[in-house]
Amino acid sequence: MNHTAGEVTMSEAKHEFDEALISGYVDGELTQRDDQRVRLHLEDCVQCRNIAGEMRKLKEATMTSDFQVPEDTQWDEKPRGSVSGFLSNFGWMIAIAWVVAIIGFVIWQVATDAENLLEAVLVFGLWLGFGLVFLSVLIDRLKTYRTDPYRRVEK
Repeated sequence: MNHTAGEVTMSEAKHEFDEALISGYVDGELTQRDDQRVRLHLEDCVQCRNIAGEMRKLKEATMTSDFQVPEDTQWDEKPRGSVSGFLSNFGWMIAIAWVVAIIGFVIWQVATDAENLLEAVLVFGLWLGFGLVFLSVLIDRLKTYRTDPYRRVEK
């Protein structure tokens, strides 16, 4: 059915049968009443019989397909070598040191610049608020890290 949106052929305009019912019929999931209704419709309708045939082929193809699971090394996103692990940990240490330095700078600005005290307090409050939220999340994550049931779940 390669039509543009809103374009309907004559056979489609006259034919209104739910494909979901055909799918349920192919899968054997319909009530006895709906199963009989679809079976009777398929006896008279070539178009729906073709749809049901395609659905059966698709179902058979998917049920007989083999899925090859990738090796465990392809799922792992942790650093694979000692050098990359060191660099990752070192990067986190630098990021944490940067956050501490920024907080220290803001505290120093507040302590030394009494003229712009309101502005400094607002900036410090903003940084302190975000910092405390980040710290609370970090503490919660570290507490649950070893007992997290999803820690070893991989893609």
